[in-house]
Amino acid sequence: MATTETKGPYQPPSGYLGNLNAEQQSALDQLKKELKEQKETGFALEGEDGFAEARMGDAGLLRFLRARKFNVAAAKAMWLANEKWRKEFGVDEIVKSFEYHEKAEVDKYYPQFYHKVDKDGRPLYIERLGSLDIDALYSVTTADRQLKRLVYEYERSMTERLPACSALVGHPVSTYCTILDLKDVSLRSFYRVKDYVMSAASIGQDHYPETMGKFYIINAPFLFTGVWSVVKPWLDEVTVAKIQVLGAKNKDVLLAQIPEENLPKSLGGTSARIPCWNRITRVSSSHVVLQQRVNALLISTFTTTRTRYKMSSSEGESFGVMDITDSESDFYEIPPKKSTKAKASIVPKAKASKSQAAGKAKAPSKKKVLADHNDNAEKDATDEDERMEMDDDVPEMQSTDAPARKKKSVSDTFQKLTQLEHILKRPDSYIGSVEHITQAMWTYDVNTKRMVHRDVRYVPGFFKIVDEILVNAADNKINDPNMDTLKINIDVEEGTISVYNNGKGIPIEIHSREKIYIPELVFGHLLSGSNYDDDEKKLTGGRNGYGAKLANIYSHEFTIETADKSTSQKYKQTWTENMSKCGKAKITKNGKGEEFTRVTFRPDLQRFGMDSIDEDTAGLLRRRVYDMAGTVKDVKVFLNDEKLKIKNFKSYVDLYLNSATAEAAEHSGGAAQNKPTVIYEQISSRWEVAFAVSDGNFMQVSFANSISTSKGGTHVNLIADQIAKNLITAIGKKNKAATVKAGQIKNHMWVFINALIENPTFDSQTKETLTLPSSKFGTRPVLSEEFMKKVQKSPIVDNILNWAKFKADQQIKKTDGSKRSRLTGLPKLSDANNAGTKNAKDCTLILTEGDSAKALAIAGLGVVGRNNFGVFPLRGKLLNVREARHDQIMKNEEIQNIKKIMGLQHNKDYSNVSSLRYGRLMIMTDQDHDGSHIKGLLINFIDHFYPSLLKIPDFLVEFVTPIIRASKGKQHRDFFTIPEYEQWAQEVPGADKWDTKYFKVGIFVTTFVLVLTVMKGLGTSTDADARGYFSNMAKHVIPFAPTQEGDRELIELAFSKKKADDRKEWLRQFKPGTFLDHELHEIPYSDFVNKELILFSMADNIRSIPSVADGLKPGQRKVVWACFKRNLKKEIKVVQLVGYVSEHAAYHHGDMSLTQTIVALAQDFVGSNNLNLMNPSGQFGTRDQGGKDHASGRYINTLPMPIARSIFHADDDALLNAQFEDNSQIEPEFYMPVVPMVLINGAEGIGTGWSTNIPGFNPVEIVANIRRLQNGEELVPMHPWWRGFKGEIKQTSKNKYDVSGIVTKLDETTVEITELPIHKWTQNFKAELETMMVGEKGEGSVKNYQEHHANENVHFIIQMDAKELVKAEEKGLPEYFKLISKISTSNMICFDLDGKIRKYDSPEAILEEFYPVRLSYYQKRKDYLSGEMTRVLDRLNSQARFIQMIVDKQLIVAARKKVDIIANLKELKFPAFPKKSKANASADEIDAEAEDEDKGSNSDYDYLLNMPIYSLTKEKIEKLRKQAADQEAEIMVLLKKSPKDIWNEDLEKFLDEWRKTEDEFQQKMAASTAAVKKGKRKQAVLQTRKSLGGGGNRGNNDSDDDFQPVKAPAKKRAPAVPASSKTTKAKTKKENSDDEEDASELPKKPATKKAVARPKIESDSDVEIAEIRNAARNKGKAKAAPKRKSPDIDDDDEEEEEIVHPPKKKKIQEYFSGKTSSNTVTGESSNGSPPAAKTNPNPAQARKVSKSMKPASPPKPKKARPAVIKSDSEDDMDLYDDLPKPPPRAASSRAARGKAKAYIDIASDDDEGDGSLFVDDD
Repeated sequence: MATTETKGPYQPPSGYLGNLNAEQQSALDQLKKELKEQKETGFALEGEDGFAEARMGDAGLLRFLRARKFNVAAAKAMWLANEKWRKEFGVDEIVKSFEYHEKAEVDKYYPQFYHKVDKDGRPLYIERLGSLDIDALYSVTTADRQLKRLVYEYERSMTERLPACSALVGHPVSTYCTILDLKDVSLRSFYRVKDYVMSAASIGQDHYPETMGKFYIINAPFLFTGVWSVVKPWLDEVTVAKIQVLGAKNKDVLLAQIPEENLPKSLGGTSARIPCWNRITRVSSSHVVLQQRVNALLISTFTTTRTRYKMSSSEGESFGVMDITDSESDFYEIPPKKSTKAKASIVPKAKASKSQAAGKAKAPSKKKVLADHNDNAEKDATDEDERMEMDDDVPEMQSTDAPARKKKSVSDTFQKLTQLEHILKRPDSYIGSVEHITQAMWTYDVNTKRMVHRDVRYVPGFFKIVDEILVNAADNKINDPNMDTLKINIDVEEGTISVYNNGKGIPIEIHSREKIYIPELVFGHLLSGSNYDDDEKKLTGGRNGYGAKLANIYSHEFTIETADKSTSQKYKQTWTENMSKCGKAKITKNGKGEEFTRVTFRPDLQRFGMDSIDEDTAGLLRRRVYDMAGTVKDVKVFLNDEKLKIKNFKSYVDLYLNSATAEAAEHSGGAAQNKPTVIYEQISSRWEVAFAVSDGNFMQVSFANSISTSKGGTHVNLIADQIAKNLITAIGKKNKAATVKAGQIKNHMWVFINALIENPTFDSQTKETLTLPSSKFGTRPVLSEEFMKKVQKSPIVDNILNWAKFKADQQIKKTDGSKRSRLTGLPKLSDANNAGTKNAKDCTLILTEGDSAKALAIAGLGVVGRNNFGVFPLRGKLLNVREARHDQIMKNEEIQNIKKIMGLQHNKDYSNVSSLRYGRLMIMTDQDHDGSHIKGLLINFIDHFYPSLLKIPDFLVEFVTPIIRASKGKQHRDFFTIPEYEQWAQEVPGADKWDTKYFKVGIFVTTFVLVLTVMKGLGTSTDADARGYFSNMAKHVIPFAPTQEGDRELIELAFSKKKADDRKEWLRQFKPGTFLDHELHEIPYSDFVNKELILFSMADNIRSIPSVADGLKPGQRKVVWACFKRNLKKEIKVVQLVGYVSEHAAYHHGDMSLTQTIVALAQDFVGSNNLNLMNPSGQFGTRDQGGKDHASGRYINTLPMPIARSIFHADDDALLNAQFEDNSQIEPEFYMPVVPMVLINGAEGIGTGWSTNIPGFNPVEIVANIRRLQNGEELVPMHPWWRGFKGEIKQTSKNKYDVSGIVTKLDETTVEITELPIHKWTQNFKAELETMMVGEKGEGSVKNYQEHHANENVHFIIQMDAKELVKAEEKGLPEYFKLISKISTSNMICFDLDGKIRKYDSPEAILEEFYPVRLSYYQKRKDYLSGEMTRVLDRLNSQARFIQMIVDKQLIVAARKKVDIIANLKELKFPAFPKKSKANASADEIDAEAEDEDKGSNSDYDYLLNMPIYSLTKEKIEKLRKQAADQEAEIMVLLKKSPKDIWNEDLEKFLDEWRKTEDEFQQKMAASTAAVKKGKRKQAVLQTRKSLGGGGNRGNNDSDDDFQPVKAPAKKRAPAVPASSKTTKAKTKKENSDDEEDASELPKKPATKKAVARPKIESDSDVEIAEIRNAARNKGKAKAAPKRKSPDIDDDDEEEEEIVHPPKKKKIQEYFSGKTSSNTVTGESSNGSPPAAKTNPNPAQARKVSKSMKPASPPKPKKARPAVIKSDSEDDMDLYDDLPKPPPRAASSRAARGKAKAYIDIASDDDEGDGSLFVDDD
């Protein structure tokens, strides 16, 4: 091995021993101190007595500190976690006893080895991942054993390799140099071992930190970038920074770090020798010599630096004495150790050599430190090339342990043994150890006659040879089912054992090739038998051809007797002297035709260190006989001629359970014990499984082909994993807070397995562990559902939960607080000065709802002082600890902070507050529902963990602030709840005269109507308010009463998920008007839950569950109401609509939430709305991500769909139950649509105690059923339906449906998917396909897939392997691709029309409830309309009479006072008509109106007195009388209609609008499908402007992709388009505003220029007549004269302002109507000729040409430039090709732009006219 380079005096890196700065040294000292204190205080890890001293040295602790950047707390946590992991993973046991027998085979498929050192002395580790063969690898080993091997090698490196390298370079070496060779790597193979790689990376990072020095990934393939992106997240940042990824050219980089002679030739070096690390101990004379030499070298090397390093005697774990064990590994071949006495003399000898080493330090010659060969080894390598080279300044040490020996000759050194000699000389490889060991095992106690689990001292090798004979006898039952007897005799005194079975005997004939009798061949010749045909599926235990021969070899005498019925012969033969002498066979006649085989042998006990068969060994052998009785079916088993009373495997299992019960009774002093429940199942003829609950440790008794697998194996894992997985689910359902893993569950399991497995493989010849992968068992056992249910009902679930709680309590106790005067690390805590002192009991901690409330509390403390009051703000709502997982509680900062601040100790029973930092806890939240919920969550926290505190009087108090303050002059009245205020307002006369001020936003349920109140909250209260509150603290602080009987159950009812059903009943009992009276002196917890917390639960349900009336939730209803209020006719940005809704509809939640509500109302993709109420203009989301891919609200526009007013008819608005908030009208309680929208669009939501899930249904079917109800016919059942869905919806049972996508087989390897199940989004399905491409083992079932869909549809083309496609067809293509989803109609929950939560069993039930109420509203509408029309009729008649009386001079109005005239009118019985209906007035207006009435208002007769003077004509009288007659006729028409007739008219209109909507949707779907088909056919490539070439039309292609820039010269003019139509259309568009009719109606009846100027209305009566007449005809509001309006002005609230047009209007019109080069609006030139530019045949394509596509340079102008009028219709889009030529340069472009903008300001709501030739349409 090459020496490392000399780099001058060694200087330790920063953070290592010898180079610690003050901060690092302090961190090290602090960590050592804390660990020492924790150990001294009795801390134990998982049953250990303390920490391992060997791992508490400075060097080891520094590794953890460096890994955590010297953060002591983090390093400590990491170190403690490592200690826990070592215990759980069994690291010490692995180091002690792990054997990796499959190493040679593993190296074939996964080469990995150590090879010399790099230039810094690091061990060089090389791994060749490119040679990885997963299938072959896992056929010889498992991932679990790979991880154990990894840990084993880490441990060996820490104790051997790193110390040896330290000795080599003369200074500490603590890291490795790793090369990962990816040459020829298969990414498929990598993904198949990713779990192992992740686990391995975790072990390295978390448990052996700071051991990676250099890491090179070489020969990385091109695609490794993708793999590296997957691997990097598994690693921490420090690890990633150390890794260099190199390609094929890596030699220079490697040689810069590794000497050429140390780098293998295959990697660019010159080394071709066997890696020295793989044979380091071959060159040593013994372990003792190796330890002495390395220790001496280390001591001599580090003498001068020990002081600098500050190393103590216990700190040498990394570079001190090497502890080399005697177990073999794949890196070392270690001979047996010396005796204990020799080992004890190591250290003194090392110290003695110190001066000697120092004296010869200058010797220039290179010495071979590990030169002496091992005389104890059978074969020892002494070649000079195989000796490990060390630095040349260390003298050779002479061994003083053994006397000098004569040098062996080469022939004596190299020997050849026979197989027999090798077996006898190396028994470990064949029968296991021949030394006595003591191990806890099950054995049969002959005295108590039961199984006993105790420490047994035995020799594994002896036990194995007997077991081989027993297993051979059991195998004969497989070969001969007629075998029914098995006899075993154990003669302890004589030392003989006999095994007899009456199965088919061994053929007594001479082997045709071997020329010996077959019995002799089978029992007397190695590597012989009947188990070598690997193609044959065998269920026997034999495999390698040793078996019984091993018993023969290790016996003084071995006799075989057999009887062969077919040859009628008996055979007997005896071998002696360890099978070295074979006696002559004795063959006799078998006259009775018997068949049997008997083996009798006398083991060579001396070879096992035994004098006789002792009782421990005999007990084990007896247990194995009982094993045979339990595992071999239908066989009578005799032991020493006594038949065993074991009938089958189940009775065999009972033997163990009875023993466990008896043992438990003995330990309990004889008290009766319940027998553990055993759950048994015979899965098949090959598998029997039994389950019982263990005592806290995983226990198993398992057999594979009658072989006792005492250490388990893959068959045990398979069964245990099934049970554990099932129990995880069951435990999660029972207690979601319990976080348990499969390994923890297994600790409570005791499984019994009897399996027959095809061609089993084991970890060694001792066959203690089955290693055959479960996929090769021949059968796959699956435990039945019934078995699993029985397991779930067993005590295991409670045991696991109790254990989980115990462990959680242990960890939670670590975060306990303590009573101390000062807390640090909580900057938001304003601590009381006396907190934690002797006066702590007088201190109060105020927990506030957020920082703003904290500021209010701090302001109040200015009155009462800071000594006894602390304040801490809560961030949001506290965690519901009752249902939280342990890790959630541990990570929840709020809970941990409260514990620290209060000084709470987990599970402590408090009788007083003397041990706490604060004696009281005050809750200060807003007086709304969220504030109540926060209070409830805090009470829930204390009740769950510290219930005794709630029994202490006045411990928990709440600070209440008023939510309403009523003022009248100097009088003030505060109210603490809304119901309290409402009750006062109803009972006190004149309460409406008081001014009210609100302090918080909240939602309160009164008469089952949602009442929203706008209030301000704690954060808005002033400092003066705060001082007022705290000055009068007694009024505002209310204590909670000590808990009484039943209180804890109520708290659990409110917060436990287990009480969901009880909580529903609790909410059903809610009574309107319920509120908590804050006048109480103390609040009982029962009142808090039943009167305050219940309000939050009800409000939560109201927000989450729709009304059956309109199918809307409050947020959705607010959006619809706001759109109707604003009378939106033009698109508005969603973000603007959000602001409008928030302002006018009192929406009090986040803008993002409201944006999502609006977006959801507008979505129309398959699986969203069947009927979207809002129009989606822009990207509102697609089925690709289920709508989550929508654009931001500031980029998308919307307005109500035309059908919206057909559903929510305007004539019903006046009939709805209006709601008010802060004296302003908001949305109604609910709408009453023409059809039940809750069925059309469905609904989903989760509230408190309730959730709802209603699918959508077909509107046409709903209308048909409504008409059936009208006709008294039976309803036709309705089934779920989604618009545009092409798949199948099939009912499977009542309320259950299967929703299937569409998949079609195209050919033998290709399938096509054209539809997915509802709510399975395209992107999610694509991820599933990619998972199928990879598969569990790397090779997926899907080879490739293509996508051909657009946003509206689904179209996958999938390539599969032909065989896999056949399997898919057998299973069913929809099932194979998971294209079937389940939906249910069993959870249709709504608020009914009385405001109560109700469950509906079917959609028909919803319709039946909706129908009568809706019909009654039609009667209300009829009554209302007739009343209003009658009112108008009376008004018209009164006006006509009034004018007639003035004309006839019966009434004089001139020169009279108004009061006198009104008095005269009253005498003449003229009716009074108020100006505005109270139904449409706000609350303030209603009050003002009432006040006016009290004063005798004169405004009620303005309809007469305000008539213009020109009304006093005969023509006017005649006109009024004609209007009255028409009105009367219309009233008669209305009165003749029944409510059903009116409803049918509405239904017809709805269906007409629905058909239009459906046609538009289908056209969009068809266009998308056509575009996809065209795209598949054409497969276009990217085109840019450059691709169009120069000049002309750039080709005659008129496809949709055609593009012509402005510079294109004019082509042949197209035929002229009639000017009138386009002019009219353009002007109509120009004049359109928010309050005009729907634009969709304009093309049908285009308005002319004359029609635009509406005739002037002569009187108010004309307007009102038009309004009522149109309302009666269901045509909505009368069309008003068009006036220019800002979109921000409300039609209902604001007066319209007439827009003043700019001067010189005629010139502007001329400019745009013909005086320019072309008419942009009409598309004609000034003389009526066609435009110069070619008309683009595709307006939609032209629309995409927006301002962003302006030419880089302006075109050459020839004519005057026209302005462009913005259009609201795609039909009128100014096409790119229609653009006129630019104006001449002589004209001022700035002036032109200015004029255009002025014109556009008049014509459009959007002030975006910037003079550009390209105008966006949106």
